[in-house]
Amino acid sequence: MIRLRELTLALPLSVLCQGVLAGDIAVIPPQEPLAGASQLEWSQRWWQWAFSFERARSPVADRTGQFCASRQSGSVWFLAGTYGTHRTERTCHVPQGKVLFFPLINYVTYQGSGDARPCKALVDEAAALTNEPSALVLEIDGRRVEGLQAHRQASRNCFSLVRDERPDAAADGYYVALKPMAPGVHTVNFGGILPSLAQAVTYTLVVE
Repeated sequence: MIRLRELTLALPLSVLCQGVLAGDIAVIPPQEPLAGASQLEWSQRWWQWAFSFERARSPVADRTGQFCASRQSGSVWFLAGTYGTHRTERTCHVPQGKVLFFPLINYVTYQGSGDARPCKALVDEAAALTNEPSALVLEIDGRRVEGLQAHRQASRNCFSLVRDERPDAAADGYYVALKPMAPGVHTVNFGGILPSLAQAVTYTLVVE
């Protein structure tokens, strides 16, 4: 389990001495659409993307970044979180002009085989699991972003984990969208802590 102190120590000391507003480092407001879709819809598309892989080749299970470009298309590029609470560092080559979209920490609930729970039960469970994070962290190129509580995206209705199939899932979490980064090398640290889950991820992004 990654605890608050461990997550904090994972950030450079210089980051802890400065907090910057989201607008200073090109964080897109959470209510602003991306490529014609709301960020809530993008959070659901993120889950569809994450669930489309076998575990062995999943960008979420990936510990190095070798699968970061898998099944990416269009103007929005997903960064992956992690399974469990492993501290993870990845290197990823990103094409220029891509909006980056990723979860600080998130949950999905869904109907398994023989599961007849109604949609409202899935929505309520996802919300309960995601309430009251004890930490949300985003640091970009040595600058810390504040106001991350505002980036919560919560399902109000169910959606399909497999595109175009029946709605069988609800999700909740804290997601960030970043405007396209300048060419070069950038570092993004992000994560969060919930009562039953923690996440701490560092990406070295090579934008080219």
